[in-house]
Amino acid sequence: MRFLAPVMIALCAALGIAVFTPAGAQSPMGDPNAEPAPFNPQMAALMSMLIQPRHAKLGLAGKEENWPLAAYALKELRQGFVVTARAVPRWRGLPVADLFDAAVTAPLTLADFAVKATEPRQFAEAYARLTAGCNACHATTDHSFVVIKAPDASPFPNQEFKPKR
Repeated sequence: MRFLAPVMIALCAALGIAVFTPAGAQSPMGDPNAEPAPFNPQMAALMSMLIQPRHAKLGLAGKEENWPLAAYALKELRQGFVVTARAVPRWRGLPVADLFDAAVTAPLTLADFAVKATEPRQFAEAYARLTAGCNACHATTDHSFVVIKAPDASPFPNQEFKPKR
């Protein structure tokens, strides 16, 4: 009888797990044919996912004078601003596209010129202006406590920023 008690407990536990496990749990990624759920991200999530990492990658690539990567990061950063402005057209009553335009259009254009000219000094100045534009936008939206800066080191340990020689 002593041997039977642990076996019965284990059997009951296994049966309980099998009964109470939902059928959809068999596929951890969900139904591949299901309609996508509406995606309504918050401004902070978009800034953290699309803008901040691309800003950092642009700075790191420019610092290493990896101009092809800097050009790519710059293009991705511009696209991130477009996606964010489309996803959140107004934030706290303010038109997001206009905020972005005022804060970053000129610095992004200067950074583009510097990248195409492969000019490290001009790039550093343009990147500093871009960073200042980000912080000015944060101040305009009462988020001056969110301070963006050039990265001290790479937060991307799985990516090389030095150009291939």
